[in-house]
Amino acid sequence: MKKFIMILGIVSLLSTVIYAGGTRESNDTGAVQTVTADLPETTDEQLALASGPNGEVAVRANEVTLTDEQIAVVKGKGYTAAMLWAGSGEWYNAMSAGAEAMFKELGIKVLINSDAQFDMAKQATDVETSLSLNPDIILTLVVDPVSGNRAFQPAVDAGVTLVLADNGVDGYTAGNQYTSIVTGDHFGMGRAAAELMDEALNGKGKIGFIYHDADYFVTNNRDNEFKRTIESSYPGMDIVAEGGFTDEASTEGVAAAMLTRNPDITGIYVAWDVAAEGVIAALRASGLSDVKVVAHDLGGTNDLDMAMDGNMYGKVADLPYDLGVCMARIAALNLLGEKVPPFVVVPSVKMTKDNIVEAWQVSLRKAPPKNIITVLNQ
Repeated sequence: MKKFIMILGIVSLLSTVIYAGGTRESNDTGAVQTVTADLPETTDEQLALASGPNGEVAVRANEVTLTDEQIAVVKGKGYTAAMLWAGSGEWYNAMSAGAEAMFKELGIKVLINSDAQFDMAKQATDVETSLSLNPDIILTLVVDPVSGNRAFQPAVDAGVTLVLADNGVDGYTAGNQYTSIVTGDHFGMGRAAAELMDEALNGKGKIGFIYHDADYFVTNNRDNEFKRTIESSYPGMDIVAEGGFTDEASTEGVAAAMLTRNPDITGIYVAWDVAAEGVIAALRASGLSDVKVVAHDLGGTNDLDMAMDGNMYGKVADLPYDLGVCMARIAALNLLGEKVPPFVVVPSVKMTKDNIVEAWQVSLRKAPPKNIITVLNQ
């Protein structure tokens, strides 16, 4: 397999994160693993594009560090934490694993790890449940920035150190209601997706653009930057059709309608992996094996299609394990009274069939599913 990993965005934590057991390699069990990689630092110009939801200046994740003395102090405090995620799956599992590894290093006990199933009412209940356990820290990805204001107010009132993944909360500001937001370089991810589309279509073709039609900081940045980059940097490719979705299960219909109106489409961008499953289903139903798809995030179904030289050409993914590590570090620093940056970014990995195994190791710290390995080894 071609040993090639193209890292985009901000320099990674991989070379700087503290691990109790040193470096480990991924195996075929699918268990989360620690892996090292040589990740280059991006320019200040690229970093400047990744501003936060309130205009905060982005800071590289490897700039968030703890000294040995600080670690020793935290270990002696008996702090506890809750992790209240919006959903579940490979990405959330890796983020949890990264946070848990760092908490273990810091002697912080995790009291609860919950999945809101993208239901804001359930997440509000999860907040109340966690507060009954009196955690010092809450790490969360908020389901909805609007209703999240009320849902997390009890944690704010209780003085819990609140660290956010990806999205902010309407009306909340860093240093007041929450400590910091940690996220991927989503502008960089949008640009990387445009690069993959250029590779997939050899610089020339007509593109369908299927975006997340909701006010959501992360997906909006990725989608908009993909479109802007295609229009400004790739004159041989044209976005000839656009369709939005809020329910990822609706994308098969969006894609089918798009293809009916534009049968000459040769490439389709989709906001994320699971949403792309419907698009690929529509392409298969139409017998369009040559139309290439580019999306964000890793997943076994579409990555198997990629391994089999199907419609899925490439993906861009951030590093959720590193994101979890950084969130845990920020929480500990805040409890020590240290100043922390309000908006922190981790880098991303660009994946095609040539580097599926390496990309899973870097992003999720685990091997791809065995069926993908089997196909790649054929």
